[in-house]
Amino acid sequence: MIAKELRELSVEELKAKLEDCREELFNLRFQQVRNMLENPGRFNQLKKEIARIHTVLTEMKQAN
Repeated sequence: MIAKELRELSVEELKAKLEDCREELFNLRFQQVRNMLENPGRFNQLKKEIARIHTVLTEMKQAN
């Protein structure tokens, strides 16, 4: 998701999305250990998405 789309979500939806991304990243780490990783580029995508979500949440806090 791009930041513009994330800004349209509520705080609760952002926190849920953040939790989903963290869980997926956790699962990818296990796949990597077992050498069953299909898409290694997904690591970077997830890390960037988590950073975007944190940025949008911080912006929302500062706006209030």
